Amino acid sequence: MKRVIFLLMILTLMVGPAWGKNYEVTKKVDDYTVRVEIDKNPPIVGENNLSLTIKDGSGKNITDAKVKVEYSMPAMPGMPAMNYKADAVLKGSEYKAKVNFSMAGSWGLVVQITQAEKVKKVKLNVDVK
Repeated sequence: MKRVIFLLMILTLMVGPAWGKNYEVTKKVDDYTVRVEIDKNPPIVGENNLSLTIKDGSGKNITDAKVKVEYSMPAMPGMPAMNYKADAVLKGSEYKAKVNFSMAGSWGLVVQITQAEKVKKVKLNVDVK
């Protein structure tokens, strides 16, 4: 019986974090509110799925923009800077993109929103584990 309880505890510790809340950040740029959600919290080395929701000043979803995600890690001793881009695709009222972090550490993300010839950028940092 003790062995079964021990195995259940180990299984709970291993699976429990998978049910945790996603990494989520909301930022404002001009009259836009941008919510960035990453499917893992904390983001991990490898592929991570992003969901982006963009709302205008009246709270209406923006669905006619071109959205790009640029993510980078600055140069460090013995390592060049890493810069990547991913186009976000509209699915329903959210934009979806995949980012592939190549190593753990602090990464900068820039969400670039182009609508009606105007470009707006939202910047944030994430710590990848």
